[in-house]
Amino acid sequence: MRGERGYHHGNLKEALIEAALGLIVQKGASGFTFAEAARMAGVSPAAPYRHYKDREELLADVARRGFAEFEAALSSAWDGGKPDALSAMDRLGKAYLRFARKEPAYYAAMFESGTPPDLSPELRQEADRAFGVLRQAADGLVELAPAGKRPPSMMVALHMWSLAHGIASLFVRADGGRRKLPMAPDDLLEAGMLVYLDGLGIRKS
Repeated sequence: MRGERGYHHGNLKEALIEAALGLIVQKGASGFTFAEAARMAGVSPAAPYRHYKDREELLADVARRGFAEFEAALSSAWDGGKPDALSAMDRLGKAYLRFARKEPAYYAAMFESGTPPDLSPELRQEADRAFGVLRQAADGLVELAPAGKRPPSMMVALHMWSLAHGIASLFVRADGGRRKLPMAPDDLLEAGMLVYLDGLGIRKS
């Protein structure tokens, strides 16, 4: 009967995603097995193979969904760079940290599971779309730099990503690895970005 339940589960794929997210919170992105995901989803150990060939493929699907939600959050915060690129960038940075804080399981699957972005075309596409928002922000910021001294926007996007991701990974973690900080992570990111952009000559006109 347990096996039959596994193969006739109403929405097995969704159940496995939710199970994986719960296990990531409990044990970390690398701390659970495919069989444990099946058990938490309430299906037989064989049932998940209808949708995923192994645990890595399940994690890749979790990461894909995480990047899709991440992109939506970043795009909403960026809001086309309105009313100006610097204000929008401040919102974007805060949205980055907020996602890491509110969605630790997705964030871990996206960045801490060791899942290669090229494991599936869909995962690569969603990851690229999320980074594309940072690239849009960098394009807008570079336009504020003095003519003739504008840095490559890709470099600026990568620097912004590194700063936001570093602060999220060190100071916004939902587990015991979070480091203490004598200020709010949002304030640290804002200060870091201001110092960085000021060094590039990027400031409000």
